[in-house]
Amino acid sequence: MTATTTVPAAPAPSDPLRQPKAAGGGTTRRRGPGRVAASIILWGYAIVALLPLLIMVMSSLRTNMQLATDPLGLPTSPTFAAYRRAWTQGQFGAYFLNSLLVTIGAVALSTAVSTAAAYALARSNSRIMRVLEALFLSGLMLPIHLAVLPIFYLFDGVGLIDSRIGLILLYGAGGVPFSVFVLGAFFRQVPGELEEAAAIDGAGPWRVFTTIMIPLVRPALATVAVFRFVPIWNDFLFPLVLLRSDSKYTLPVGLSTFFGEHANDYSTIFAGLVITTLPLIALFAIATKQIVAGLTAGMSK
Repeated sequence: MTATTTVPAAPAPSDPLRQPKAAGGGTTRRRGPGRVAASIILWGYAIVALLPLLIMVMSSLRTNMQLATDPLGLPTSPTFAAYRRAWTQGQFGAYFLNSLLVTIGAVALSTAVSTAAAYALARSNSRIMRVLEALFLSGLMLPIHLAVLPIFYLFDGVGLIDSRIGLILLYGAGGVPFSVFVLGAFFRQVPGELEEAAAIDGAGPWRVFTTIMIPLVRPALATVAVFRFVPIWNDFLFPLVLLRSDSKYTLPVGLSTFFGEHANDYSTIFAGLVITTLPLIALFAIATKQIVAGLTAGMSK
C-alpha cells in the first residue's frame, strides 16, 4: 500500500487590476486625480450657477431699505410683501397667464408640425424630400431675431400686431427647424420592420405613426419640448416689439415695467424674477429623466 502525498497548490498570482473589496462585500472604486479634478470643477460650476439664484431669492425676501444698506446681506426678518406687490399691483398674474398661453401654444404647435414633418422626411428617400429637409435645416443657420424688422412689417400687414396668436405662430414656426433636425435623427434609428409588421396586421399609416412611432420617440419629444419652452418663456424682444397692450405682456416685458426713471422697486423686481424662474425649475425637475433619455439615446446598444 503506497502513501499518497498532496502537493499544496501554488498561490494564485495577484491581479494588479483587481480592486479591494469593501466591508459590505462590494468593490471600492479608487478615485484617481482626474476624477477628483473633474468633481471639483463640476461642484465649482454648480456653486457659481446656483449663487445668483440664491441671491435672487434672498433679496426678494428683504425690503428696499435693507437692500440699499446691505445689498448682499441675509434676510434677518423675511417678508413676502414683494411677492404680493408683484402679483397684484404689478399684474404679474396676467403676465404669467400670457406667458403660459403663448409658450404652451407655441411648443404644442411646433412639436406637432415638426413631428409629422420629421417622420415623413426620415421615411422617404425621394429627391424632393431631401430638398425639403435641406430647406428646413437652413432655418438653423440664421437667428430668427435678425428678421425682427421684416417680421414686424409682415405682422402689421396681416393684422397680427398686438396679438398673442401672432406670437404663438411666430414661435411655433421658429422652432420647426431645430425640432425637425432632432426628431428626424430619432425616427431614422427606429427599425422599419416595426412599421412593416404593423402594416401586415392591418394598421394604416396614421395608426402606425400615432400608436407605434410617437411612443418610441417620446424621450426625443420631451427633449425638443423643453429646449423650445425655455427660450420662448424667456424671450423679451418679440413681445416688446409686437405687443402694444399692457394686459397682453409676457413676464419678461412685464418685469421691465418695474424699472422706473428715477427709482426702482428692487425687492419687487427680485420677487418677479423668482416667479419667472420657478416654472423653468419645475419643468426641469419633472422632465429631467426624459431629457437625459433623449440626449443619451443611441449612445449604447
